[in-house]
Amino acid sequence: MFLYNRVNKEELKKRLAEESFQRKTISFYRYRILEDPQAFRDELFRDWFPLDCFGRIYVAREGINAQMSVPEHHFEAFLKTMKKYEILNEIPIKYAIEDDGKSFYKLTIKVRPKLVADGLDDHAYDVTNVGKHLSGLEFHNEIGKENTVLVDMRNYYESEIGHFEGAICPEADTFREELEMVTDLLENKKDQKILLYCTGGIRCEKASAYLKHQGFNDVNQLHGGVLEYARQIKAAKLDSKFLGKNFVFDERLGESVNGEIISKCHQCGKPCDSHTNCDNHGCHILFIQCPECAEKYHGCCTPECAHEKMQDTGRPSNLRIGFGNSRKFRKSLSLMQLEQQK
Repeated sequence: MFLYNRVNKEELKKRLAEESFQRKTISFYRYRILEDPQAFRDELFRDWFPLDCFGRIYVAREGINAQMSVPEHHFEAFLKTMKKYEILNEIPIKYAIEDDGKSFYKLTIKVRPKLVADGLDDHAYDVTNVGKHLSGLEFHNEIGKENTVLVDMRNYYESEIGHFEGAICPEADTFREELEMVTDLLENKKDQKILLYCTGGIRCEKASAYLKHQGFNDVNQLHGGVLEYARQIKAAKLDSKFLGKNFVFDERLGESVNGEIISKCHQCGKPCDSHTNCDNHGCHILFIQCPECAEKYHGCCTPECAHEKMQDTGRPSNLRIGFGNSRKFRKSLSLMQLEQQK
């Protein structure tokens, strides 16, 4: 048995579109030391590939982080495989807010140095000394209280389309950048109650430990992230304090929490919260684009990229070089802002 996918992307997407059964989109993570991450990765592939499980799973010595799509008729069998492994037994599973079953089209399991890249030495701080976990309802009730600071620990392109009301949303493109920004922004708030949140909770595990290491005394985190918050708020029939769409790292790129659109098309400024990748494959930058601009620019981020796409040169593009002193657009800046910086 080959322990990796051997079918091309186009064929896999065709098969997914033709499926006659339903799928469940789920996510889970756990920090737990693994002695042999590669062997664990291979066993997971042997268990999940025959069940037609799709997803993006990262395994590291410090644990596992998974976003998956599982066929409903194989879901019980999938749960049985989880019980085989101490790290996965009774692991909290989060379910998608909006789910069309098309979140993933193949099974990818990779071994990585870390579950969340923070750019820090493994011994820089104790990642197990985390903040207090708050349920969705507890978190909901703390928002807006006096002497409380609410911080979004996701990247700016995520918070741009959705965030909690009143949250600090640093304009960061990476988790490492955000750790530094948040520490600086909260330097004079070390005795205040800090509320952290992210998509599913995994980034807050590290962020809360890092802030405690930096001397913050009352660090709290949303257990299960925005995904779990949305589920609990809906069940309790409360008005969501999360506004807009929750960014997700699969084919959907987002799922609405309260139905609002709080962001704008990066090209024309119309209300829009649909992320896409530039259809010039030499660029492929992630940006927000409305249907009208998608038609006008042929799915591309700039007229230059649209022209290159139509020329179909087959050569790598240099169009992204020179913006923000990097080889890519700053994700935290709109294309209109970037044009002004030229």
